[in-house]
Amino acid sequence: MMDSTLKGTIHRQREAIARTLHEPIAQTAAACVAAWSDRGQLNDVLMDCCRHIPSCGALFVVDRAGRQISDTISAAGAEPADFGRDRSTRPYMREAVPAWGFLLSDAYVGLVSHRPSLTALHVVRRDWELLGYVGATFNLKDLPVTAKLYEDLPHWLQIKGDPSIRNTVLLQTRVESPIDQNLDQVLSVIEELLVDRGMFQGVVHFSSSRATVWTVDDPFRYRILDHEALSDPDICLVYPSRAYSAEAVIPQASISPILNALKELRLMDDTFYLRSASLNLFNGMISLTFSCDGTHYMRYDEFLEKNLTFWVGNGTA
Repeated sequence: MMDSTLKGTIHRQREAIARTLHEPIAQTAAACVAAWSDRGQLNDVLMDCCRHIPSCGALFVVDRAGRQISDTISAAGAEPADFGRDRSTRPYMREAVPAWGFLLSDAYVGLVSHRPSLTALHVVRRDWELLGYVGATFNLKDLPVTAKLYEDLPHWLQIKGDPSIRNTVLLQTRVESPIDQNLDQVLSVIEELLVDRGMFQGVVHFSSSRATVWTVDDPFRYRILDHEALSDPDICLVYPSRAYSAEAVIPQASISPILNALKELRLMDDTFYLRSASLNLFNGMISLTFSCDGTHYMRYDEFLEKNLTFWVGNGTA
């Protein structure tokens, strides 16, 4: 289920786009009335109006049945091959146009561009008679983003994994990995990287004996450390010393208890056990993926409140 905060951000962004597009597309629809019976005149109207609709990819006119009665007009000119095209099955034609006559469709993947797109429709009426619709298409990448980037709410999220893995989990047994054989030293190295070496996000793959790490000095690229690197404290010398960020949501004092709890989950049972885990200092979230392929996302403090009894009783998924 999509987060309510994310839904709200999408709604506000769509409202802003609709406010920008409604008036010029309404004017286009009004101008089409006098030219309705003449393909050439409709094309001329669309050509003139296309310049005044922000970020418009293309304009077209369809009759009440969704049959195109104009060429498709864009900044590149007219596309006559689209005349007579049946658009009635396209996503935007299947949505109900509101009573005020303007629809901003849900986003869809364009047939030609293969990119996320949307279409704005406006009814064309002569007096009270519905003649058809003006359609204006837009690539989402061309539309301005006015809404503030949403903040993901830190709440517990549980996701069930691959059914084929879940159904056979009782048939598998944890195999000791190279990381397991030196787990205390590995976790000490990871703690050093998190607390003193600028690492702010990491994914520890216990079963495949590697870690993927991100650092504040180079946040757009991740680095992969295998079990040999993670078992060697000298690896810390590669990363410059950095003070623990004051913006981190996870307190420095909680890093060691978190890593100790991950160790317990890794070794808690030969059937239900931790396969991988991640943490991010700045959003304060921990993720846990277990042998049954179930994954949990939760705040660090909520994670620290749980004990082994909870996880074993929960079946980890």
